[in-house]
Amino acid sequence: MTTEADNELNELDEYTELDQEEEPDANEESKTGAQGSYAGVQACSFRDMLLKAELRRAIGDAGFEHPSEVQQNAIPFAMVGTDMIVQAKSGMGKTAVFVISTLQQIEVDPETKNEKIDTLVLCHARELAYQISREFERFSKYLEHVKCQVVYGGIPFKENKEALTKEMPHVLIGTPGRVLHLVNEKVIDLSGLKRFILDECDDLLENGLDMRRQVQDIFKSTPHEKQVMMFSATISAEAQKLCRKFSKKAEEIFVDDKKLTLHGLQQHFVKLEENGKIRKLTDLLDALDFNQVVVFVKTKQRAAALDKMLQKCYFPSICIHSDLKQKERLDRYKSFKNYEKRILVSTNLFGRGVDIERVNIVINFDMPLNENEYLHRVGRAGRFGTKGLAITFVTDSEDQDVLEKIQSKFEVKVTALPQEIDSASYMGN
Repeated sequence: MTTEADNELNELDEYTELDQEEEPDANEESKTGAQGSYAGVQACSFRDMLLKAELRRAIGDAGFEHPSEVQQNAIPFAMVGTDMIVQAKSGMGKTAVFVISTLQQIEVDPETKNEKIDTLVLCHARELAYQISREFERFSKYLEHVKCQVVYGGIPFKENKEALTKEMPHVLIGTPGRVLHLVNEKVIDLSGLKRFILDECDDLLENGLDMRRQVQDIFKSTPHEKQVMMFSATISAEAQKLCRKFSKKAEEIFVDDKKLTLHGLQQHFVKLEENGKIRKLTDLLDALDFNQVVVFVKTKQRAAALDKMLQKCYFPSICIHSDLKQKERLDRYKSFKNYEKRILVSTNLFGRGVDIERVNIVINFDMPLNENEYLHRVGRAGRFGTKGLAITFVTDSEDQDVLEKIQSKFEVKVTALPQEIDSASYMGN
């Protein structure tokens, strides 16, 4: 029996004309491991990558000197136009891989300005789209002719249309639904696209047929010849197959994919009854030193209720979930990002990709549904090799089963929370 998903994949095969190519074997050289090098060269600094002077200057302003492991392995391939499938644990700078490699490749004629979309970046959440747009702005600050725009649902379509009609960007970042709407209404033309990028690619391709269909429809409106880059902290075997259908002989870089743990991140659990969670959470927030904390819950209703409870107890909290209007969501995200609030209660909406530099504690008030969800959540702390603390509440046998699967898959020991924790072990670098 042929399913709708099967039909979609067959359509994609016909478009990409990849159905006659063999899928690369996981053990082939195209899959670079944690110890892999590229082109026989191991870059020690961003200077070694022979980037544009304007780009190096912006990287320096951002305080970056030495590339992370994934950046060392991926940027040199990406900046010469190679298709990429990249998995690396959270907080290791995957966004900078495609931002830097894209800006390195874009050439804008200062007279004609090349006013057409050169690069499209798709991601699953509005906050992530906004964050990526800020990264492009940060690294293109000295590339004065390179223009970037971000589009997503929740903002009136007319506003996006007017902005794009006034000035077509070289880099467009957006969520699939809004981008597809712009394509269908012929507001944007992707026929000259040179780069197609999926951030949190597994979420875009696996979590629901609607979003995957949107991504595929957008993809089919782009040229056959283009660079395709896909990134995530978790890419399952099934997601890898989907990614390969979008790409052509992609360089596959899986950094430390057998042990997707975060160095410097302490991971503990607390066994308790459901009705004891709020008391335990407030005790932890009173006892622990922290810069910022993210508390994850399983539903929008629980996020709003817990946030209200914390505010009644005079904790400086805020909550984010998908029922909020777009302006309110973005305002709350900016408030937390700018350190105006120190505690964020969130659903999994905040669990993928969104980076807040000062977050050093994550609390799973509700157990994540699976191992990958856990990894994305705790990855909000301990970013880019810094210290952090993750605490998970365990209330029943189902929670215990998920915890055991997490420890088995990622070969990590999540231990019982000790009576006292030295703040120096999770605060600072």
